[in-house]
Formats: sequence, C-alpha cells, structure tokens
Amino acid sequence: MAIALQSSMAALSLSSSSSFFGQRLLPTLSLSPPPTSVSSVEKACPIVMKIKRWERIECKPNSLPVLHKMHVKVGDTVKIIAGHEKGKIGEITEIFRHNSTVIVKDINLKTKHLKSREQGEPGKIVKIEAAIHSSNVMLYSKEQDVASRVGHKILEDGSRVRYLIKTGEIVDSVENWKRAIKDKGTEKEAKTT
Repeated sequence: MAIALQSSMAALSLSSSSSFFGQRLLPTLSLSPPPTSVSSVEKACPIVMKIKRWERIECKPNSLPVLHKMHVKVGDTVKIIAGHEKGKIGEITEIFRHNSTVIVKDINLKTKHLKSREQGEPGKIVKIEAAIHSSNVMLYSKEQDVASRVGHKILEDGSRVRYLIKTGEIVDSVENWKRAIKDKGTEKEAKTT
C-alpha cells in the first residue's frame, strides 16, 4: 500500500519545471459520445444583468444613453411651475440631456456636507443647486411677466428659432447667445482665480 501511495504522490508532485500555476487547464475528457449532427450551431448567449428599477437608463444599440430633446437651452429665463420652488424665476446654467434635467441659478438649493481635504482643515457645509426636471420649468418673458409654452418657426432668412406662444417674442437671438457665452467665460475666469 505504501508503494502505491508513494507512486501516486510522485505523479502529482509539483516541481518548478512542471508547475501548473499560470498555465491553461486542459479540458477534461467526457465519456459521452460527441454529437452527430453538424448542423446544430450554438449561439453565444449574452449575459443579462438584472439592475434595479431606478438604475435603468434607456440606451441606443451602441450602449450610449439616449439624449432627449428639450424645449429649453442654457441661458434661457424660466419659471418653475411645479415642486416646492414653484413660482420662482431664474436662468438656466446647465442642462443634462440624458435624463432631461436642468440646473437653474440660485434655485433648488441643497445642503452638501464636504469632508476635509487636508489634515487639520475642517469640513464644510455648502449649498449647491440641484437638478430640476425640464417638464417642471416653463420659458418666461421678462418684458411682459408671463410664462409661456415654446413654439418653433422659420424666419425669412431660413433660420429656425424658438418663440413664446403667448407673446410671440423670439427667444433665440444672436444677442442672447453672445451674452450667455460671455457670462459663461467670466464664470470660468472667476472660478480659476
């Protein structure tokens, strides 16, 4: 018995020349005969991962998120029509098209607790602007103090613009875009200094 045990251990010994670590394992031989039908082709089954309901994001076939069309743009003056900030007026500073939300300047402020970055520095409590869904905001006319839905029309020069349906006021104008770009540039300079 000892000889049989010694011979089996010698066959399984792990020396530095015959180490199996880091090498591929060979497939085990099965006793069942191989399938005889050649026409059966196995299709690769994609791995399906179940995620929570609130984590689902609608995606295109190339796995990028679907970007929603929105009736507002950066620099528009809007009025909040729903939520606890209802009735307030502000300017849009940022939009998120993948989930159709906007950030309005100085509206929907949330408290954020920040940890200290360096040793000895205390933590902070800061107020940040949280996102609002774009369906809860409506374009606002400062001249006539009225909120209105948005319409689209093509001008004589062929440019497509947005306008307020109640007042007929054109929202997309060159001056508004130049002002929004200039304001954005001054904010970046202020943050860097």
